[in-house]
Amino acid sequence: MERLRLIGGYLRRNVPLIIGLTILLVLTLFTIIGYQIIDPKVDPYPLAGPASAPPTLNYCPRSDPECENTEPVAYPFGTDAQGRDLFAVAVAGTWMTMQIGLMAGVIGLAVGAFLGFTSAFYGGIYDMIVRWAVDVLLTVPGLLLLIVVASSLGETTINVTGMGLIIATISWRGPARVIRSQVLSMRERSYVMMARLNGMSGMGIIFREMMPNLLPYLGASLVGAVTAAIFASMGLAALGLGPLREPTLGVTIYWVINQSAFLRGLWWWGAVPIAIVALLFVMLFMISIGLDEVANPRVRRSA
Repeated sequence: MERLRLIGGYLRRNVPLIIGLTILLVLTLFTIIGYQIIDPKVDPYPLAGPASAPPTLNYCPRSDPECENTEPVAYPFGTDAQGRDLFAVAVAGTWMTMQIGLMAGVIGLAVGAFLGFTSAFYGGIYDMIVRWAVDVLLTVPGLLLLIVVASSLGETTINVTGMGLIIATISWRGPARVIRSQVLSMRERSYVMMARLNGMSGMGIIFREMMPNLLPYLGASLVGAVTAAIFASMGLAALGLGPLREPTLGVTIYWVINQSAFLRGLWWWGAVPIAIVALLFVMLFMISIGLDEVANPRVRRSA
């Protein structure tokens, strides 16, 4: 009970973290409740609705007097130029975009952390190869690499999982370099030397002695990696290189640009994905600021 009270007091003091977690909870509930309203087994791009219908809860299917006797249809987010319900698109797109970001961020951070820990701890030729590979790949623009890979695979072969794996191929570079620099200083500390004298294996020292000390930093790095992955997925989709058959937020924005939605007065078509993307980045930014207090002792002391 005392520990819960301390955690609650800390969360009340860490306002950015509370804001970020609240937005995360809202988006999670939006997708969970939304999937109860729309059938997840049905194509999230149904073409049964009217084209270019504005947001309304009482849409009349026909314009003749008989329409008053029919049951009205609700389109809370409106429909696009092809008659797709933007509420269903937003529900499916929010989950798919978060899935891409989490997949690419987790895989990229896991690979980068493994390379950073092992190369700095063991050193030698292995460390030289890893350091050379990271330095060389960091000089190449990440978006350029993603464009080359995505265009080589083609639109028909890329789905949500494939997009996450493609972005993960470049997400490990930054974490590997930064974590390696941290481990280089940690491996000379007294507790690591004592673990070596006690006969603990190299991987045991990494997982039992070093990694727990970097968990707050790894958590903050994961948030940054997820943010970068979502940025990359949005950029690829806006260029038409994403999974165009899947209603991700980036693909929706691509169709907004392709169909000139704002010039045609269909402001709700672009407002829905842009608003959700803005919430996603505010959420990740606030969580990153909140975790920085945990990972950075100087910020924690000043607070």
